[in-house]
Amino acid sequence: MNLYEAKTRLSELVDAAHEGDTIVIARSGRPLATLDPLPTRKQPIRLGLMKGKLRIAADFDAPLPENILEDFEGRLRPGGGCWTPILSEAETDT
Repeated sequence: MNLYEAKTRLSELVDAAHEGDTIVIARSGRPLATLDPLPTRKQPIRLGLMKGKLRIAADFDAPLPENILEDFEGRLRPGGGCWTPILSEAETDT
């Protein structure tokens, strides 16, 4: 089917694809695209499969430590790029 015809009959073509047909859309006789049906889901989605199997820490929404924030935000650390470890005060005194 040529592109102009596909544009004018889009609703009809979508219905045909929904019924299982595959439509090839072409321009100047060259295939450009296909309109295919979506795959059908074999099993319905079952909610709650992990209920009782996961635990969320009481402090899950606590502020992150500064060094982790720096990694997420891409901030540069003293002495180099963002992957240069920042030493704690205890580590720098040794």
